[in-house]
Amino acid sequence: MSLANEPKNEVILSWHRMDPEQCLGFKGGKYTDVNHLLALGFALLVTGLFYAVLIFLARATLLATMFLDRSSKLIPFLIFILSAWSLAILALKWMKLRLQRKALFLDLVPSSHDFVLAPATAPGILSRMYACVDDPKHFVLLNRIERAMSNLKNIGRVSDMTEMLHAQSQNDEDHLESSYTIIRGFIWGIPVLGFIGTVLGLAKAMSGFGETLRAGTDVYQLTESLKQITGGLSTAFEATLIGLVSALTIQLTLTSLKKREEGFLDDCKEYCHANIVSRLRLIQLDDSIASGEANR
Repeated sequence: MSLANEPKNEVILSWHRMDPEQCLGFKGGKYTDVNHLLALGFALLVTGLFYAVLIFLARATLLATMFLDRSSKLIPFLIFILSAWSLAILALKWMKLRLQRKALFLDLVPSSHDFVLAPATAPGILSRMYACVDDPKHFVLLNRIERAMSNLKNIGRVSDMTEMLHAQSQNDEDHLESSYTIIRGFIWGIPVLGFIGTVLGLAKAMSGFGETLRAGTDVYQLTESLKQITGGLSTAFEATLIGLVSALTIQLTLTSLKKREEGFLDDCKEYCHANIVSRLRLIQLDDSIASGEANR
């Protein structure tokens, strides 16, 4: 059966022109995976802007004091960089996910009820896809369809094609899960940095009090030393506060984006079922009828 309304070589989705990393001259990651060097560049830029604002515009605020005036100011600096890096990765993943979702709106398979997907019509589907997309392997959905149609065209066995679609779906889910590995590492490491800052602050405060005791000073000096210790304790716990707030922010953002990605994979699976698998059942039915008539 011929494919009507076939696109006239007009590319609708161009990964090389629409992928945010490719647009900036960096090598784009697979699917929604991110170029971590590009994300680090954004993180360093945001960190520089943040510290510039604290130094020149908000120097008298508590936030500036927490990041600039504490003895363990290196810890908040590292926490901010890792947090900005994580959020930059998630922002790029969100933009890449928007591009991936556009493939769901391509009309690759004729919508007529009498259309049957078979080895003879598979090349037509591939032609329609190549006319719409510059490189299907960079899109989750289109990569599945390309593999399925190539399998059907070359082998012609429906069972192999459905198994291949299922296997590719599982591979895509595994890839999605692995793409969050580095961010999960940051979510673990950021609070640890906060605790390290707290321990360093506590150690410094207690060390000062120990020196006061060894000096054998009077009650007034001991009281003043205790005031410094209590102030030092509040300062020390600021590092933990910064780390926990940062980790919580990243975790909530990650959870929201991951839910969107999982929903996208479910949409891809539904698209393949509605436009490919359901048509293959017609092939099986026609084959069984033809086989029954031949046996007669």
